[in-house]
Amino acid sequence: MHRKPSHPCQNGTARIAATSRWAVLAILSAALYSTTADPALADRTPLSSKEIERTIEGKRIYLQTPFGGEFPLFYQRNGVVDGSGEALGLGRFMAPKDQGKWWIADNQLCQQWQEWYDGKKQCFILERIGETTLYWKRDDGLEGEARVGQ
Repeated sequence: MHRKPSHPCQNGTARIAATSRWAVLAILSAALYSTTADPALADRTPLSSKEIERTIEGKRIYLQTPFGGEFPLFYQRNGVVDGSGEALGLGRFMAPKDQGKWWIADNQLCQQWQEWYDGKKQCFILERIGETTLYWKRDDGLEGEARVGQ
């Protein structure tokens, strides 16, 4: 005899969906987290709003991950940002792609995803540490490096 689950969490699909949501947040946080900041970065100056716009608008930004891979984000000129975790294998845990919006406020790059991070707004201070390398620090203290592509 087949019993119907008495609670939605007993349903295997619901349990996988709930687990997947937390798993993807953990993976994205780990993917975005780099090693402890280099003390030499303390003397760097954050990019201005205009510098941020020139640096990222219409470009792909590749966030370095502790796994040795890169997490690509495409900052379109129309204020849309596309992200894909397919190369990192996020498809096993959730929809590996998301889209959101980006804007610049108070010399910070801000973005808000439709699904990732439960759609919460995040803002970043950016500093140039090489011709194509950026240091970023998110408003919650998470920090790392990224490569500017085309």
